[in-house]
Parts: sequence; structure tokens; C-alpha cells
Amino acid sequence: MKKEHYTILALSLLNIVIHLILINRLECHRDELFYYALGNHVSFGYATTQPLIGFISYGLIQIFGYSSFAIRLIPALIGGALVWFVADISRELGGKTYAQILAAVAFIITPISLRTFMLYQPVYLDVLCWTLTFLLLTKYIRSDDPRYLFFLGITAGLGLMNKLLIALLFMLILITILFTRHRNVYSKKQFYSGLLICTIILLPNLIWQFMNHFPSVDHMNALKREHLVHVDRVGFLVEQFLMPFAGTLVTIPGLLYVLINKKMKAYRLVGVICLLVIVSLFLLRGKHYYAQGIYPFLIAAGAVIWENFLKKAWSRWALIIWLLIITLPVLPVAIPICKADKLATYYSGLEEKTGITAGREFEDGTIHSLPQDFADMIGWEALTRITNKAYQLIPDKNRCLIYAENYGQASAISILGNKYGLPEAVSFHDSYLYWAPDTFDSEITDFIYINDELGADVEDLFEAIKPIGRITDPNAREYGTTVYLCQKPVRSFNRFWKDRVNEERNR
Repeated sequence: MKKEHYTILALSLLNIVIHLILINRLECHRDELFYYALGNHVSFGYATTQPLIGFISYGLIQIFGYSSFAIRLIPALIGGALVWFVADISRELGGKTYAQILAAVAFIITPISLRTFMLYQPVYLDVLCWTLTFLLLTKYIRSDDPRYLFFLGITAGLGLMNKLLIALLFMLILITILFTRHRNVYSKKQFYSGLLICTIILLPNLIWQFMNHFPSVDHMNALKREHLVHVDRVGFLVEQFLMPFAGTLVTIPGLLYVLINKKMKAYRLVGVICLLVIVSLFLLRGKHYYAQGIYPFLIAAGAVIWENFLKKAWSRWALIIWLLIITLPVLPVAIPICKADKLATYYSGLEEKTGITAGREFEDGTIHSLPQDFADMIGWEALTRITNKAYQLIPDKNRCLIYAENYGQASAISILGNKYGLPEAVSFHDSYLYWAPDTFDSEITDFIYINDELGADVEDLFEAIKPIGRITDPNAREYGTTVYLCQKPVRSFNRFWKDRVNEERNR
């Protein structure tokens, strides 16, 4: 192993350590709890996500159980691997020791890296698959070795089993490559072998989608109708500078270097693809973070041009130090380096001094004390404790049902409730609709209801309803969510449930 390899390995380990240190700063995110709960319901398809993360969750549950360490471990490890891959791309583009180190450091300090590899979500796997695609494409361009076409097929299959977004990247690659000397890939057997393995990997999900009337299509249509239509295109472009933040000093030169410099003529194809990703998402009103998969490559390319431009050792170190200096004051924007109250104080002070709300706008347009991601990482432990308190008041636990109004609440009970011996919560939200029981072996007499308010249908069904507790942390997105213990049903709960299940599934 060369000397620079040891340095890159050390930086990779550093990125892992940074993310593992943050495990207990805040609680798990609602989405993390949901994606981990998929491990209890392994399937080749879900309502709003692809199935790969469910299989990973299943493996983690079997090995580590339900701890926050188990949930956060894999993203942290992948974050370390990404540092190595970014440096490797830089090496493929002609970068020597400094370019590889600069690429590694610049990637580590970007909000893309800091936030993405902190959270157990399909996004971290998406960034991994995009980066591997760029790495393999770069290696193929450099070597013309057709084996990389087969590896690209494997990457495409796994990427599509994780998030359908990567289909945009491969579509742009297949179109753009027609206008280059590499158009001969369409005549190589490894290309079709890669296409075949991609299809084989994806086939179980395609079958599941067909058998379940393509819920992914419904989800994408709902996403476009309810969320993407409100995306501000100008804001999308602004976020392309904010996502890398200090790393923009590397990504913009990297894009220009690949597009314009004669030395990079062979790799101009990749630069064009990156630019087309931005243009496509801009036109489609994609969310800003949909584009983050291109930035590891751009960071790697930008590091090469800085290596060529900066000849003095002091200037090279000065650039790295400057990147760190720019990043340090905004670390609380990217990652929760302290507890919720201190984070709220930081954001409040930032607004007082600069007037900047710094990403604290929720999806509904309201401004809160913390960014939505951070607010989604508060209150779950309290909710689970309150639910357990209600559960312990029930004499016959075989005739009890815990119901949560949304997938975050249900996932908190299903994952965090294991240490209390709580049964899995049921819900009609997201994929929980598939898992909801049609009937019960016994008549349900005790109903634990979790919602921000008491529904009229529940209020009419039970004679005795008692609020056990509520989320009281104002920083939590679930602030005000209450746990109700409902007892003494005035008519058959099981019949009521059967009607509700039919109603929800026929929507």
C-alpha cells in the first residue's frame, strides 16, 4: 500500500468516527425508525420505498438487535468507504497524493457527507451507488476494459432496488454516450451481460409491483402532485451551492475542469452527465438533495485542478485549512453536534445576528426552532415510555391493540418498544397498511391510541378514554402528540376494525 493510501484510510476511519460520535446527540429520525422497522417485514416491495434497505435492516436486527448503534452503524461505515472512493476517482482522473487528500477532506466536511451518513435512510445507499457508477464509468473511460460494463450493471440493479432516482443517471449515461467514441458499448457482450444482471436483480421488485398494482407509480404521482409542484426552482439552484458549502470551492472548479480543460477531454462525457442531472432535476422540480450523487465526482475532479494549480506546499495546506475554517461555524446546520436545546439556541442566535432561518422551514412552509430533520429526531423515547405506561395499565394484554396515526409513531413503538416488551404498533400509514391485521383472535377491549388529537370515531367507540401523556418538548415535530388509553368499547371493536381496514385498503 502506498503512503497516500494510508492517509486516505486514516481519513476514511475519521469520517466513520465522526458519525459514530454523533449517535446519541439526538434520537433516531422518524424515517430511520421506519426503515429499520422494514426489517420486521422483509418484502420485495413497499408502498413508498424500494426493498433493499428492508433486507439490510433484517440482517442488522438479527446481528445487533434494536439499538441506536445498530441503526447508525452501516451509514457511518459507508461514509468511510465513500472517502476512499472519492479519492480513488481523483486518482483515476490523474490526481496524485495532494489531490486525493484534498478530495477526501473536502468530501468529509460537506453537509452532504455530514448529514447523509448520519442517517439510516436509502439516501446514503443512493449516494454510494451514484459514486460507484461514476468511479466505474471513469475506470471504463480510462481503460476501455469491458468488465466495468458488467460491474455497472450490478451497480444499476442494486441502485434501483434502493431508490428509483438512479434511473435518471443511467438514462442520461446511455443517451449521452451515443455522442462519444464510447458508443460502441452497445456492441459489447459485457454491456448486455450487465443489462441482464441488472434485470435479474430488479425482477423480484418488478413482479411485486405488478402484483400490487404498481404502488411506486402512485407514490411518485402523489409526490409530484403534493410536494414537487411546490419546489422553488431558484431555491433548487441555490441549494446546489449550499449542499457542498465550503466544498463548492472544489465542486465548481471540478465541473469546469472536466467540461473545458483539454486534459480532461476523455472525461468530458462525465461532466456533461453531471450538468444534465442538474438541468433535468431543475426542469422536473426535483428536490435539491436529489442531485447530491454527482458531488463526490465533482469534488474528486476539483481536487485535481487545485493540485495542478497550487504548487507550493504552504498554499496547498492553506486551502485545506481554509475549507475547515469555513465549515466549523456552520457545523450545527449540517449535523447535531449538541443536544436539542443548545441547537435551538444556536439557530435563534443565528437568526438574530443575520436574519437567516437556516433551513428551519418545514414542508408546510412554517418556521420552527430546529430544521425538520432535527425536529424529527426528538420525542420518540418519551412517546415509547408513555405508551409503555399505558400498556402496563391493561390487565389482559392479549386483548390489547396499539395504534399510531403515522409511520413515525408506529415505528418508534415497534423498534424502541422492544426494550419494554411492547407489541408492534399498527397503523394505516405508508407500508403499515399492508401489515395491518384483518382480524384478531380475541375481541379487542383495550385500545392504545396515538395521535395529536382524539378522533371522533374513536371517541364514539369507547366509554372510557384517558390521556396518559403527551410529547412536551416544543423542539419536537411530534410536539403535542398524545397517548390515549381507550377502554370499555360500546360495540364490537373487531367489527369496527374490519370496516376501517376495508375502507383504507379500498381508497
